[in-house]
Amino acid sequence: MTNAMFSFGDFNFGGVHDIFSSTEKGFDGMEAENNVGKQVNLFGAEEWGKLGEFGSVDSDHGFYGNDYSSGGNLFPKYQQEEQQQPLISYYGLYDAMQVDPLSMPFQACLGKIAKLEDIPNLVPHVEPKKEKRDPFSSLAGLDLLNSYGSGFKRLNGERNFESSNYNACTDQVATGRRLSTEEIMRVAGARFIQTYSQVSDVPSMLSHPFGSSFSGLSYEEARDVELVEFLLVSAEKVGYQQYERAGNLLKRCDSRSSSTGNPVERVVHFFSEALREKIDRETGRVAPKVLGNKQSFDVDRAMKIPNDTTLACQIKLPFGQVVQFAGIQAIVENVAEAKKVHVIDLEIRNGVQWTGLMQALASRCDCLLELLKITAVGTTCRESVEETGKRLGSFAQTMNLPFCFKIVMVEDMLDLKEDMFELDFEETVVVYSQFALRSMVPKPDRLESAMKVIKNIRPCLTVVTEVEANHNSPVFVTRFIDALFYFAVYFDCLETCIQRDDPNRSILESMYFGTGIRNIVANEGEERNIRNVKIDVWRAFFARYGMEEIELSSSSLYQADLILKNFPYGNSCTLNMDGKCLLLGWKGTPLHSLSLWKFL
Repeated sequence: MTNAMFSFGDFNFGGVHDIFSSTEKGFDGMEAENNVGKQVNLFGAEEWGKLGEFGSVDSDHGFYGNDYSSGGNLFPKYQQEEQQQPLISYYGLYDAMQVDPLSMPFQACLGKIAKLEDIPNLVPHVEPKKEKRDPFSSLAGLDLLNSYGSGFKRLNGERNFESSNYNACTDQVATGRRLSTEEIMRVAGARFIQTYSQVSDVPSMLSHPFGSSFSGLSYEEARDVELVEFLLVSAEKVGYQQYERAGNLLKRCDSRSSSTGNPVERVVHFFSEALREKIDRETGRVAPKVLGNKQSFDVDRAMKIPNDTTLACQIKLPFGQVVQFAGIQAIVENVAEAKKVHVIDLEIRNGVQWTGLMQALASRCDCLLELLKITAVGTTCRESVEETGKRLGSFAQTMNLPFCFKIVMVEDMLDLKEDMFELDFEETVVVYSQFALRSMVPKPDRLESAMKVIKNIRPCLTVVTEVEANHNSPVFVTRFIDALFYFAVYFDCLETCIQRDDPNRSILESMYFGTGIRNIVANEGEERNIRNVKIDVWRAFFARYGMEEIELSSSSLYQADLILKNFPYGNSCTLNMDGKCLLLGWKGTPLHSLSLWKFL
């Protein structure tokens, strides 16, 4: 099946463009209520003792250091808010686990999209033909760029990007706070919109007719805004297939950006590289096979193998911890009366989250556990999965927890069958998918096959964590803008959470994020395998299989909030509800989603 077909029958993964959701609700200041569900309370570092490896738990300060006679909570009671003890020490856990848009012009896709955000388009996508179009034939591109100014941060609650949102940004400057990377992008977008019909290229800020209105920016911020403008115009020229002009503009981007500079300079550096690679592909200057070798780094495979970079990402960035333990809380609540629990992990990676589940199940007094079975599904990295199983098995022994680890390894997800899971009718089954389904979006037949298997298993709960972004549009400029804003936010987060000279940050940005950026921006057709979609698309997809979204409990939300409150930069992280789905973001921009599902 080629990637020109995105539909399962009538379903189209690229058909729902949710620029921003009006249903998001924040819950800042949410207080936990007593007697609401059972909470997964995990140990802080001081309660772990010294964990050189699995089994070396200090008996005085280890897993049984607290009294659990009151029930199945890992904290003996709800913690008072002033205590704000972290859910779990990831340092301790890892020590214990020994975890060493294309033919369409740029303006053509930059507010009609926002109006269509809630209407799924069930017509299969077809890759666009490469042809030049009148730049004034549509203003959709301008509207998309405009929507980012009014949709994500909502600094002033208005949808007018050009003036009100810019003023809101400069108001931040007046208070002495530097603009965030995303705010720089939005100011640059406003300038791009204002200059679109007046000039063919980006002039210097000093000579720009609107220049005086940007006088509130510092010199560095003004340079950053201008740098992003060069990038936007470069992408515009690529959309027009004006590759020579685009190349000249990219030279200006290259001279002022750097992989070691500030976040804006870093983002522009990697997007400039991706645009240059796209030009090389389109013009045939470099053979696709040669470019393919450059992109040989497999992000999904690398994430499955424990390494220093993924460890640093897990420890220093809050996103993984929040979604994992809020998800665990939901699992504990749904298997509260089960004596045999079977978790099917569609992409286990390091499996660190399951140590938390083990603690929760081991502490139950009202319903003793007879067996916890974890089945890991995979197509690659069997050795790594086996090592994860060994670590989890050793950890289970320290808890005196009856545990079984199974592996279902298939060459192709089309080969996945229900009878591979050794299901017991006495088991309560949970399916856990953390960034697993998105990898199958480029291969709809694989995704459909996997979903049919899951439906036949009929788990009591399916936990889904995904990237909250639209990187699946067949239109180059749409993908470019969505990806630019998404990665700008992530680079802003890295600037706050990880030192600039940290080698893991360099690897994360260049290898992991850089590869993703190039794949989204430079590739087309089957080679473009990073196709993230937002929660509205997943809702439409899951509905086809008779799945119903369920709410996260107050305990799950409290767990998420508690993690952030104990994280050094947790106040910059944001939790919002989109219907029943939890959106986790940075400074108001959603980055990840956590949703729970049951079969009707």
